[in-house]
Amino acid sequence: MSGPALRDFGGIVERSPSRVVRPGSADEVAAAVREAAGLGLEVVPRGLGHSTYGQSLTGGVSLDMRGLAGVREISEGGHASAGQATGEGYAVVGAGTTWREVLEATLPHGLAPPVLTDYLDVTVGGTISAGGVGGASHVHGTQAANVLALGVVAGGGPVTCSPAERPGLFDAVRGGLGAHGVITSATLRLVPVPGRVLCCEIPCRDAVGLLRVQRDVTADHLSGQAKPSEDGWRFEAKAVLYAGDPPPGTTEAEELPFLDFADRMRPDVEELVALGEWARPHPWGMVFLPASRAAEVITATLAATAPADLGLSGVVLIKALRVGHVPMLAAPADPVLFSVLRTASPGCAPVAGMLAANRALLARARAAGGTRYAVDSTPDQPFTG
Repeated sequence: MSGPALRDFGGIVERSPSRVVRPGSADEVAAAVREAAGLGLEVVPRGLGHSTYGQSLTGGVSLDMRGLAGVREISEGGHASAGQATGEGYAVVGAGTTWREVLEATLPHGLAPPVLTDYLDVTVGGTISAGGVGGASHVHGTQAANVLALGVVAGGGPVTCSPAERPGLFDAVRGGLGAHGVITSATLRLVPVPGRVLCCEIPCRDAVGLLRVQRDVTADHLSGQAKPSEDGWRFEAKAVLYAGDPPPGTTEAEELPFLDFADRMRPDVEELVALGEWARPHPWGMVFLPASRAAEVITATLAATAPADLGLSGVVLIKALRVGHVPMLAAPADPVLFSVLRTASPGCAPVAGMLAANRALLARARAAGGTRYAVDSTPDQPFTG
């Protein structure tokens, strides 16, 4: 069927697919890919459209992957040949399954994926295709690095791939943004859920101090923010511990059940929806920086960023991490993900100005040896829409 104009979460790019197909199986995905190839049409898989500059949009065939949602199998034992530690398990899920739906199925078994996105209502196939960074990525790497096997449509038919079976395809589709095949299912590594989650806030003097905390503090989940204030920017590290006492410098600590922690964004999202901010354009700029130059780039970028350049609900995130073995995800060897998550709120900088700032950030990052996280909103040319 012909599809209406679609937008993604970024709300900047709009495209009308020639048709929208909602496959219910890998075979139906393969049939749609073959038909599109015969017509000379691009095929782009789309989960919940949480990209920010049209990465999930196309003028060709849009594959609605939510037809492939569902948790098919959960095992409390290790996956064959995966080299998993005792107590780990795995789940086989459709690519259109959200991480929230994965958690709902695995938590009754006392298991969860080792790396979760901050926002759970995005699909497994989408984040694996992008890489997938979470608060535990400094320990476990990206979500794409914690996949044990994949179902993929490539070369016209459905196949399976893993580190042992078709490893070249396995490496090409993880972090490949759909360019080398359509992910239809994933076998996800699972780890035991902690009995408690202690969330600690650690104020930091500057970007150097924040990155030092992320380097030196032993924690199960680490993140950082820069927040505008009357005196400039203030920095805050957040360390989450599953055991032990708060790290030095902690000013606030809160103990939460694991699910409340994992779903901590839900109240904020509900508020943003009510305020209308969730539906506004989101010109996000995200770059991987080498750790040795990260503070320099972060400081220079924030010096040129006023609150109006960020938006009323914009957020600046700073996260040191490990990528893991994901060859398609270009990043420095010791990366820091610097995310300027702008919202084009009323009375703030216009979309075009925010996108120009993203291009300046990317240029600054590349000059320091950094790379673009390709799911951001950095157009190659000045925005004229």
